[in-house]
Amino acid sequence: MVDPVEVRKVPIEDVRDASGLARLIDEGVVDADRVLAVIGKTEGNGGVNDYTRIIADRAFRDVLVEKGTRGPEEVAQIPLVWSGGTDGVLSPHATILAAADPARVPRTDEPRISVGVAMSEQILPEDIGRPAMIEKVADGVREAMTTAGISDPTDVHYVQTKTPLLTQETIGAAHARGNDVVTDDTLKSMDISNSTTALGIGTALAEIEMPRPEQIHRDLSLYSSVASCSSGVELDRAQIVVVGNVRGIGGRYRIGHAVMRDALDGDGVWEAIRGAGLSLPNRPHPSDLGERLVNVFVKCEADPTGRVRGRRNIMLDDSDVHWHRQIKACVGGVVASVTGDPAVFVSVAAVHQGPAGGGTVAAIVDLGD
Repeated sequence: MVDPVEVRKVPIEDVRDASGLARLIDEGVVDADRVLAVIGKTEGNGGVNDYTRIIADRAFRDVLVEKGTRGPEEVAQIPLVWSGGTDGVLSPHATILAAADPARVPRTDEPRISVGVAMSEQILPEDIGRPAMIEKVADGVREAMTTAGISDPTDVHYVQTKTPLLTQETIGAAHARGNDVVTDDTLKSMDISNSTTALGIGTALAEIEMPRPEQIHRDLSLYSSVASCSSGVELDRAQIVVVGNVRGIGGRYRIGHAVMRDALDGDGVWEAIRGAGLSLPNRPHPSDLGERLVNVFVKCEADPTGRVRGRRNIMLDDSDVHWHRQIKACVGGVVASVTGDPAVFVSVAAVHQGPAGGGTVAAIVDLGD
């Protein structure tokens, strides 16, 4: 039987701040050696050259080494998934997922959170945007499900990944091997890496059939309803965190998921919270959440039609501010208005992650003792 899981959200007060994690360890809330994964938002530009992700990664790993018995090489294998960019009201923060001592958690046969992690086979630059990447991610997702004790894909409610994108250096390395890459645009490669990863998740969970090459990043009818994919320069394989519910492991936390149909779909966020087991009135208000909502994790995308609910917008035509930043700020405001808390995980580049123009939503709630 897998261990129950403790889930806590901590603020990040500056780009190097990991004091929230250190405090949880010092207070005995989590054990440094039992931290399974960290999923966080950093305050950079969210682009290819967003080094705030690397700084935060170093700060959190240093705490795990300092306060635990695992050495740097072992700690380096822990998935720390950082999404850059806290546009608008979004606030930098991190969610810590750690295995808990079964003797110290409430016992129940009801579904409670279980977490499985895996690292995929190395993803080469020439794999990005192609079936090879889908297959490598899918294999990693299946491995993470096994470690989480999840056999039924419908018990998976959230899959967070971090995958490599293309840089001039890795593009050059592919060319030196005699291989081409899907694009020479490094920023565009971020979106393509995310979308290809999402198809790998959907394939592993039997949400979709294995896509054909020409469908990757093009056929928007294909999507996973639980995928949340980020990419960056700090790794060369997929870091995979599978979060689902398992009966009998005990604990206080449960996860649910839904999708936002468009950028204004606050009801999709409420649906995910309800799906996690929180009883809410028909017309809920943030005050109905009490202290029960730990965090929500949302993907978003500018609608490719250039319209939201029939009204035209200029995000995709704006040459001054990239649409990544505009849609993230918009959806961040919508989600924060539901939760009453700006420290929510909202990430952009959501092709194949929820319906076109919308995105996936996962919610973790604390159901108490």
